Amino acid sequence: MSSFPYTLSDTGGPALGLIVLQTDETIEGDILRLFRGTPVRIYVSRVRAGAAVTPAMIAQMALDLPEAASMLPQATRYGAVGYGCTSGTTLIGVDRVAELVQSGCKTDAVCDPLSAARAVCAHLCIRRLGLVSPYRADVAQPVSDAFETDGLHVTRAVHFGEEVEANVARITPDSVIAAAREVARHGDIDGIFLSCTNLRTLDVIRPLEQELRVPVFGSNLALAWAMARAAGLPDIPIGSLGPVDSADNRSAGAALPAA
Repeated sequence: MSSFPYTLSDTGGPALGLIVLQTDETIEGDILRLFRGTPVRIYVSRVRAGAAVTPAMIAQMALDLPEAASMLPQATRYGAVGYGCTSGTTLIGVDRVAELVQSGCKTDAVCDPLSAARAVCAHLCIRRLGLVSPYRADVAQPVSDAFETDGLHVTRAVHFGEEVEANVARITPDSVIAAAREVARHGDIDGIFLSCTNLRTLDVIRPLEQELRVPVFGSNLALAWAMARAAGLPDIPIGSLGPVDSADNRSAGAALPAA
């Protein structure tokens, strides 16, 4: 066998990193779907997570985040790295999540679903938020509390009381729709957040917006939107009705990518 010369080149296209919970069966497909048709390269790592979502499990996950981030390809600098856990971000802390992720990979921007959702609320001028969570109260309530800032209030929240992640991934879209309707029926709201990266939300967002006439967004859509912005990429459509205080913007808007 003889040696043969070769050349090197950049792998091409901006790179994004995504850290996914071991038990999450939804976010990876959603993120790939939302960035479909773009030149983005998406690299995924998994972080250890228990089968049941509890504050203790999330505390342990924080210890494992640097290792999970370090499992992303080290030769690449990422335009943004997303950490895919809304409740985890809430209990660990936004700044701490960023610190832990950046200790393991090269990126200037760490995005998370909680910060992303709050940014979406500001972008769409949402002040009275309705919230749907799949989890039990001691995990769901801190997420709701985290939105009570900067003039934003959660005026109505419901939760399914689920603890097992495998079940969260299997909550039916019809159940999510029914919960969102309940929030809209009994809350004075101008937007709805469907919390949790493992909850199947992408295909119910547009129908709910058309029915309820308020912006609706989930953790994965918000995270993808924030990652695109942080990396200087074209915006991902969010809030097809436009800002809630601008009737002129309440048009059909851009649709989400089909499954």
